[in-house]
Amino acid sequence: MRYVVGVDFGTLSGRAVVVRVADGAEVGTAVHEYRHGAVERTLPATGRALPPHWALQIPADWVGVLRHAVPAAVAAAGVDPAAVIGIGTDFTACTFLPVLADGTPLCEVLPEEPHAYPKLWKHHAAQGQADRINDLAASRGEFWLSRYGGKLSAEWQLAKALQVLEEAPEIYARAERFIEAADWIVWQLAGAETRNACTAGYKGVFQDGTYPSKDFLAALHPGLGDWVSKVDGPLAPLGGRAGSLTARAAAWTGLPEGIAVAVGNVDAHVTAPAAKAVEPGQLVAIMGTSTCHVMSGADLADVPGMCGVVRDGIIPGLWGYEAGQSGVGDIFGWFVDTLLAGGTTHQRLTELAAAQRPGEHGLVALDWHNGNRSVLVDHGLSGVIVGQTLATRPEDVYRALVEATAFGTRTIVEALESSGVPVTSFIAAGGLLRNALLMQVYADVLRRPISVIGSEQGPALGSAMHAAVAAGAYPDIRAAAAAMGKVVADAYVPDASAADTYDALYAEYRALHDYFGRGGNDVLHRLRALREEVSR
Repeated sequence: MRYVVGVDFGTLSGRAVVVRVADGAEVGTAVHEYRHGAVERTLPATGRALPPHWALQIPADWVGVLRHAVPAAVAAAGVDPAAVIGIGTDFTACTFLPVLADGTPLCEVLPEEPHAYPKLWKHHAAQGQADRINDLAASRGEFWLSRYGGKLSAEWQLAKALQVLEEAPEIYARAERFIEAADWIVWQLAGAETRNACTAGYKGVFQDGTYPSKDFLAALHPGLGDWVSKVDGPLAPLGGRAGSLTARAAAWTGLPEGIAVAVGNVDAHVTAPAAKAVEPGQLVAIMGTSTCHVMSGADLADVPGMCGVVRDGIIPGLWGYEAGQSGVGDIFGWFVDTLLAGGTTHQRLTELAAAQRPGEHGLVALDWHNGNRSVLVDHGLSGVIVGQTLATRPEDVYRALVEATAFGTRTIVEALESSGVPVTSFIAAGGLLRNALLMQVYADVLRRPISVIGSEQGPALGSAMHAAVAAGAYPDIRAAAAAMGKVVADAYVPDASAADTYDALYAEYRALHDYFGRGGNDVLHRLRALREEVSR
């Protein structure tokens, strides 16, 4: 028997899974919690308070996953490490860091400098930079802007890099390379720098064989003219072999030196083949702290509010579409852990909320507690709950928040279809699959059946599948998906009566969505500005 290892680097922890090459059976898994988690309040090295909307990570925490989770997963599987033929990895994105030419993270050289650290995907402090990027690109008619729904996200590489340049120019100058964590971890495994086509396209604005022009970058900021030299390099195709496992990485992981190391990938995108979604129209929603919606299409279309449309970005030969919601599980966690101060559990609130009929609580919420990624692409927005009275109970708000995230997903599906990109099936993956109420609400709101991935480790399974391709066990990712992927068709089907009620509630959601998000009232931005001014 031959095996591969997939490693999924998440927001707070990393997970390794050992997978049998022949049929995708998951035979062992282990989790390693990051020591520092998501660094959002203070810099560990100094205790210095971070400004609002910052989110960083510590690279040593990622290496800890290789040192601990991978050997533990192999031990749990009870397999001989010599039977492992490859390792594949995926990462949150855009999680982006400045490094020296040899890959040393700049934060290890300058631990007292916040801008020297990796900026996690949910670092939203570069919204001002993103606004200026978008305004300039629109005024110049840059062709690539429409590939990102007309607005480049504050989460992506260019906005984060511009923030570093403007707020810490000495850090920008010291950084010899900037790199996605997805590629940095592969560098640590294989000993050579690679750049994957997925993150370069979706997060780095690499389109039609080129990055934004030097002329555009210099017009944005004179010091940004050299930007491409800090990120450029040959792009490796998904499923390709980045190199072989080095002796150092073999010592970390307990795996054989020289086995295949797959090209890096993004957690959401790598999940699609794990759910057998390798054909046009099959949308996969990876639902966790946030939700990422990915699907492939046969043709290129401009879709408002997309995070990116990239040729070969998910499946070779197809256009990969990405959208997302910046807060989903995080919103539920905020409500339970902060507003209710842990006074009850998600399970108990779900039980109480499930006893209600749609519309019974009289509430409508906007799911913008962590900003809006799609379709408004505005991280300056914030959450709204309408309809509360003195009779409103915690379970009412909890259900309204669940429904709000479903309405946000429906907005994305409608944006795709109205732009000529048909969604033929909806497949759910991620940790929120455990909540049956949430899944049923989504089926009712979307008015379509929801299939679910047949694995609790979707990204790690997808990474393992890419490792199998990189090791030569399968000719391409479609073949690997056919043998190793898992999906349960139509696990949730819509209830017609509930769907009718949700149509009415969705109309109210859209009215609020457009009023607060499209300029009807800019109060959410004004409140954010006031909060930031007072907190200085």
